[in-house]
Amino acid sequence: MTQTLDRPAALDVSPARTAPRLLPAAGIAAGPLFLAAGLVQGLTRDGFDFSLNALSQLSLGDLGWIQIGAFLATGVLVICGAAAIRHRLRGTPGGTWAPRLLAAFGASFLLAGVFRADPGAGFPAGTPEDRIATLSAHGTVHLLAGTIGYLALCAAFLVLARHFAAREQRGWALVTRLVPVGVLAGFAGSAATVAAFTAGAGFGLLALSVVTARLTWPTRR
Repeated sequence: MTQTLDRPAALDVSPARTAPRLLPAAGIAAGPLFLAAGLVQGLTRDGFDFSLNALSQLSLGDLGWIQIGAFLATGVLVICGAAAIRHRLRGTPGGTWAPRLLAAFGASFLLAGVFRADPGAGFPAGTPEDRIATLSAHGTVHLLAGTIGYLALCAAFLVLARHFAAREQRGWALVTRLVPVGVLAGFAGSAATVAAFTAGAGFGLLALSVVTARLTWPTRR
């Protein structure tokens, strides 16, 4: 009789424990996955130049489905990471708004995958070398999604700085305050070279992976 009662309980607990463990791993993987996909494509696709073209333009052309998939997968992974942070920070300073802002950041990747960037600056191959003068409707949505998404990411880091400061983790509080500065500096530098924009966006993604690991990954006590 005892064995009959114990066995279903064990079966019920196992899946519940597995799911939360997968959420942090998903959030941590988001940035490296997106950047690795962009790097490999940028180095192998004809006509792409990191100093002239944004990673978003890899969604164009015959192989554009790869980058579209990277956008969609990254969006889902970031939202999973936001759920993990929400679970770990519940009831703490920043525990409400940081996950919401990060979920908005993840949603921006989903939108960016559905609404593609415009061609320009020689990509896809055969496109005129001039920069994009007028945005299409889908290009406008893509740009707005990215802009709003990264502003949400910067805001999330500032909220997390409050979380770390409340725990007197001054080093992490400083890091999470400096990340938005680095991201916005990269975006400001995009007027000179698109590579600055790519660096700023990539820095934000990698910083998010590091902070997600710090907040959610199990540690020995």
